[in-house]
Amino acid sequence: MMEHKVGKLPPKLLEKTIFRYCGAPRPEVLVGPGIGEDAALIRWPVGQYVAVASDPIVGAREGAGRFLVHINANDIACKGGEPAFLVVTLLVPSKGGAAQVEAIMREIHEACLTIGAAVVGGHTELTARYDQPVLVGTMMGPTKYAYRATDIRPGDAVLLTKHMGLEGMAILANDRPDLLRGVLDASELSEVRSWLDHISVLGESRILRDLAKFLHDPTEGGVGGGIAEIMRLSGLGVDLDMEKVPLSPLTRRAAEHLQFDPLHLISSGVLMAVVPQEHEDRAMERLREAGIDGVIAGRMTDGPGNCADDVTEELWGLLERPKGEGQ
Repeated sequence: MMEHKVGKLPPKLLEKTIFRYCGAPRPEVLVGPGIGEDAALIRWPVGQYVAVASDPIVGAREGAGRFLVHINANDIACKGGEPAFLVVTLLVPSKGGAAQVEAIMREIHEACLTIGAAVVGGHTELTARYDQPVLVGTMMGPTKYAYRATDIRPGDAVLLTKHMGLEGMAILANDRPDLLRGVLDASELSEVRSWLDHISVLGESRILRDLAKFLHDPTEGGVGGGIAEIMRLSGLGVDLDMEKVPLSPLTRRAAEHLQFDPLHLISSGVLMAVVPQEHEDRAMERLREAGIDGVIAGRMTDGPGNCADDVTEELWGLLERPKGEGQ
């Protein structure tokens, strides 16, 4: 990689490394990214709300651009919306230069194409302050739903899709495979790495958004943390049936071997939906028809329930363990 001068990218590099990668074309975008354009201009659908979410990726690794798109899109999906417009800020080490900028933007572009989102603006800067890229995304999208946790009632079902800890396990398999080699073979490690391909919850949110009272993406703190957050917002407890909480046998083996709690392992890709009792059978039927795994794992309750108010995250301690500890 050729090192470039620190600061904003010059116009020719912007045209080559940024403006070629603007995701999906959307008719609502009246003014998009361009030299001298200070802001995007978007026509908004009448009678709808705008959902807005922002998340960063720090210490970027391979696939970080795709990851940035999906974690921000998931937050819009959890408001019953369609992720449509993405603003991207990239702070890239000058030693990485334009080549690294272009690689990240290509990933962002390709991920946006898969969900129909347009990149409408942002900021790109080469810097000597950081050794690794810092990516920040702000996603916007229209929604007709106004979910409020205060609408949740005792008896409502807590529905979970996919399996808890899938994101954390995939990060371990990619970044710290040494921790897992003592318990997973090469083919199993490859399978776990592929779980990053399933971190989007857009598909199941589209299926469930008209039936749910509340949707949540349990990221840091995992499923346990996500439940604690819903409890705080709603003022209710949750009775969770741990035998029903979806857990891959590979995650179970890793958790037993490394002594961590999978309930508190970061879990992007799992959609947590609170569904009233009269809609839960229909919700499960829709998921089955779409080929998406889902279970009713618990219920909201007037009392404290059996879930702790705990948002502890297991991943960071695992990543800091000495090399070879999993052998």
